[in-house]
Amino acid sequence: MKAILYIGHGTRSKKGAKEAISFIQRVMDRINVPIQEVSFLELTHPFIEEGFRRCVERGATEVTVVPLFLLAAGHIKEDIPYALSALRENYPHIPIKVKDPFGVQGILLDGVAELVRDTASDLTSNDSLLIVGRGSSDPSIHDAFTEISFGIRQRLGVERVSVCFLAAAEPRLDEGLENISNGAAGRVIVVPYLLFSGLLLNEINQKVHKRQNRGQQIVHTGQLSKHRVIEDIVIQRATE
Repeated sequence: MKAILYIGHGTRSKKGAKEAISFIQRVMDRINVPIQEVSFLELTHPFIEEGFRRCVERGATEVTVVPLFLLAAGHIKEDIPYALSALRENYPHIPIKVKDPFGVQGILLDGVAELVRDTASDLTSNDSLLIVGRGSSDPSIHDAFTEISFGIRQRLGVERVSVCFLAAAEPRLDEGLENISNGAAGRVIVVPYLLFSGLLLNEINQKVHKRQNRGQQIVHTGQLSKHRVIEDIVIQRATE
C-alpha cells in the first residue's frame, strides 16, 4: 500500500509548528492516498523516524518522501538522506522514493509575484523589493536566489530587487534593509522567502515594524505558504 511521508524543517515556534501541520493537513485532504503522515527534521515532533514508523504500522509497503523545502541545501543534500539511510537499513523490504525540493520554477515565482501585488496593490516601478532567504553556505543557493530575483523583477516590472539572508550568507538582513532603503524612490516591499511562520519570520517582523515606526514606507508579504500555489506544488510533487 502506498504512503506519503511529508518532512518539514521544524521550529521552536509553537505558532510555526501549528501552521506547518495545518498546511500539511490541507494538502493531505486534497490527495487520494490512504496513508499520509507528517514529520519534521528537527525541533518539532514527530521526527522522521517516528513518521515513517507510523506509515509502516498503518500498512505501508512503499513510501514516497516529500520534503517541504524550498531549495536544495545541506538539509536536502545531507541531513535527510542520512536519516533515510537508517530507515532503509531497518526496513529493507519497503521501497523509499524521495521527491525533490521545490526549486526555482515558474509557478512558484508567479505565486510570489502575486503575493507582492496583494500586499502592495498599487505597485509601481518606483517601489523596491527585498527578498530575504534563510541563508546557506552552499553556493547553489546563491545561484538560485539570483534566478529568483531576476524572475520576480521580470514579473513585477520593479527596477530595484535585492537579496539578503538571515544566516550563513551575506549580506545579512540589517545590511540588506539599509541598502534597499537608501535612495528608495517609493515603498520597500520585503519578501520573506520562507514557507512558514517561526522565529526567523518574527525577526523580519520586528525589523520591519521598527522601520515603520520611524516613518519608512515598508511592508512585507508574510510567509509563502499563504499562497495556495504552494499547496499545488506539494501535491504535484507527491503525486507525479
